[in-house]
Amino acid sequence: MWSGPRTVSTALMRAWENRPDTAVVDEPLYAFYLARTGIDHPGRAEVLASQPNDWREVIAGLTGGPVPDGKRLFYGKHMTHHLLPEVDRAALAPLRHAYLIRDPAGLLASYAKVRSAPTLSDLGLPQQVDIFERVPGPVVDSADLLADPQAMLRALCGALDVPFDAAMLSWPAGPRPSDGVWGRYWYASVWRSTGFGAARPPAGPLPDHLRPLAASCRPYYDLLRSHRLRPG
Repeated sequence: MWSGPRTVSTALMRAWENRPDTAVVDEPLYAFYLARTGIDHPGRAEVLASQPNDWREVIAGLTGGPVPDGKRLFYGKHMTHHLLPEVDRAALAPLRHAYLIRDPAGLLASYAKVRSAPTLSDLGLPQQVDIFERVPGPVVDSADLLADPQAMLRALCGALDVPFDAAMLSWPAGPRPSDGVWGRYWYASVWRSTGFGAARPPAGPLPDHLRPLAASCRPYYDLLRSHRLRPG
């Protein structure tokens, strides 16, 4: 599942992890991304120490050997901007790919609460379009998911040829061992949740300095949204 940040991607990971047949992995390329770019994120040192820093080791773990914990399905939550150009796309091509998007205004309003000066690259929309064009797959708009979780999860499962499981609709509150070590910086709302919450509009207008970035995001979002899944 390829998304940018602040797209309810962690809640969607919770939904899949709550299935008895599914193991999940949380942003396995994050440490590689930080190590390679030198970018400063909250908890950077912890992230670097928690995961392999070599993309080859990460990809081998994702694509080789049995699914963890004896499960049938292996769900990967990935940030699109972590897939730097040097990563071998061919190694990932045989997997089933899906895409999660969010309207740029809401995305930026949420993201800026943690990092106040993001760039287009930080948000991953150009990278998401690039991945989608290489390996198309179902696109879920987070607004549609929050408006009708059951219908959208059924549609997503159908598009991935996976049976729907009602266990995806709710989960216990709190952190999980599968959460990345960065959870304490980013996952407060998910840790309080027991299911998908209602969609909320941004609390107010975007700050002036973020409006040009929102406009830059819009063509990428609109392209992906034109392919979005619809329920039923």
